Amino acid sequence: MFLITSIFSPLPPSLFIKTMCVVNVVTMANLGYSEIKGKHLKYSKFWNFNSDKSSNNKEIKLSAKTGMLFLYTPSFLAGLASFWLFPHEGFRFMLLTSALTVHFFKRIVEVLFIHKYSSGMVLDSAIVISLSYLISTAAMIYVQSEGLGEPTIDLKFLGMILFLLGISGNFYHHNLLSKMRRNGEKEYKIPTSGLFDKVVCPHYLFEILGFWGIFFIAQTLYAFCYAIGVTFYLMGRSYATRAWYLSKFEDFPKHVKSIFPYIF
Repeated sequence: MFLITSIFSPLPPSLFIKTMCVVNVVTMANLGYSEIKGKHLKYSKFWNFNSDKSSNNKEIKLSAKTGMLFLYTPSFLAGLASFWLFPHEGFRFMLLTSALTVHFFKRIVEVLFIHKYSSGMVLDSAIVISLSYLISTAAMIYVQSEGLGEPTIDLKFLGMILFLLGISGNFYHHNLLSKMRRNGEKEYKIPTSGLFDKVVCPHYLFEILGFWGIFFIAQTLYAFCYAIGVTFYLMGRSYATRAWYLSKFEDFPKHVKSIFPYIF
């Protein structure tokens, strides 16, 4: 118990932030479970293949690129604004805001220059996801600005290593996915390079590592709850992705796991 409490900064006095910690875990765990049960947010391959097109005539649809930019840009701007709003909050705060800003900047760069698209996005899903990213990013920054005191065990440098590993591995595997499609191709293929021969979603695995790196940088309860929530959601998302590949490709290798090599 001492070891656990030693890695956290003191709890924030705000009841709202404490409540948001619980809401984050419960909401994202529920979203992950919904993915496993086949109830998906309306974007990417799941909407493109599994939606009932006849029932969606009244939904506002965005192009995938526009939708993805809508997801990430507000959080990126919030990260940039934090440097101006909280200019003297110390080294740990600077590391956290830098990590969050770089995370969403990378995503915007991938949307503009890396990703290749075969489907679109429904506006209501885009709004929900964008608000989730923005609120969580702003809350992590706000909690860090409260000056709660330093934890007994300092993990911020380990956090930097994990974050850089996560963001690099995520970018690498996104780039591999992009290179699978050439000359305007839009069909899905079974990825095989990198860690794709071990898990169907290595980009999710590295995204999880990145957010645990962000927790180690922040060492706040809110960042911890968000890392847990992201883990639950991406586990559900990767499980659904593996099930989708198994349903679409008869030759999909059965030994390839969802997200954790040899385990799940």
